[in-house]
Amino acid sequence: MKNKMLKIVKSWEFVLLLILVLEFVVFGSINNKFLQPVRIFSNITNYISICIISLFVTMVMITGGIDIQASSIVGLTSITIGVLWNDFGFNIWAAVGAAILLAALCGALSGFFVAYCGVQPMVVTLGGSFLYTGLGLVISRMSAIPAYQGISGFPAKNDDGTFSSFRWLGNAKIFGEMKLPVQILIYVILVILMYILLHKTKYGRSIFLVGVNTQAAEYSGINTRLVKMSTYMLTGVGAAIAGILLTSQLNSSKYDLGSTYTLSIITAVVLGGTLSTGGKGSIIGTALASLVICMLRFGLTLCFKMSSQNLDLPVGIMLLVVVSGRQLIRIVRHLDS
Repeated sequence: MKNKMLKIVKSWEFVLLLILVLEFVVFGSINNKFLQPVRIFSNITNYISICIISLFVTMVMITGGIDIQASSIVGLTSITIGVLWNDFGFNIWAAVGAAILLAALCGALSGFFVAYCGVQPMVVTLGGSFLYTGLGLVISRMSAIPAYQGISGFPAKNDDGTFSSFRWLGNAKIFGEMKLPVQILIYVILVILMYILLHKTKYGRSIFLVGVNTQAAEYSGINTRLVKMSTYMLTGVGAAIAGILLTSQLNSSKYDLGSTYTLSIITAVVLGGTLSTGGKGSIIGTALASLVICMLRFGLTLCFKMSSQNLDLPVGIMLLVVVSGRQLIRIVRHLDS
């Protein structure tokens, strides 16, 4: 038991938890509005799409790959839902299902080129980001509504004023006076499911083995190509979930929703402890890192009136300091051994 506790304390996830607690202490002491649950929930909800996609990109990077196309799939999902519902007369949930299927196919296509054709993940997903953004623009032109306006007016409220159907996903609040946004509950469920998938299943172990040594994994009977391709397909599904929630929350369907998420997603995954070379990473680490970044941006805006345009600077500095510090510790440990 003592060794287990010592292992937890020494883990990177514990360090991230301490940083998160420190943020609450520092920002909360400067401005007590930072500690108001309503503000915290609202801030997390605004950042939830990045948090969700980061969970899925973690698996891609553990295999030694990278995915910078997920943000374009967010917009593709959004505009697909809008056009199918508004212009083709689909039931809203049928449109959602079709959008998820399209996103999964997009991820699988990129994953196929990486896994079966040996193309560099950066090249494939960079091309994919342009391809899927362009596809979203093409789909938007099938609508009678101009692309720059976006499609709105989704099924919204019941007679009693509560959100219903599709809009419920992005706007409803549950648990009475606690008023917990449904989006946060969905995120917590996804964290649990992804943790089980990556850390408690044979498939998850295969992902780690592929990242550590692809040849050794192949010799042990793992279909490494299929494993790699599946991670990109799952990331497509994760981006679709983010796109669905974002469209529901904003009541607007646009092809360019989420187009600025890429750097934030990669930052959250790397800060969470996932190695860019593959073989190491964790869902809990990514989830904590996402919250650390989210609270940092919130705190700097609320307490120091920092412009949203300048928030990437402190996040980037924090990432450089943390990654450099971890590398320095690794070097020192290697020299001691």
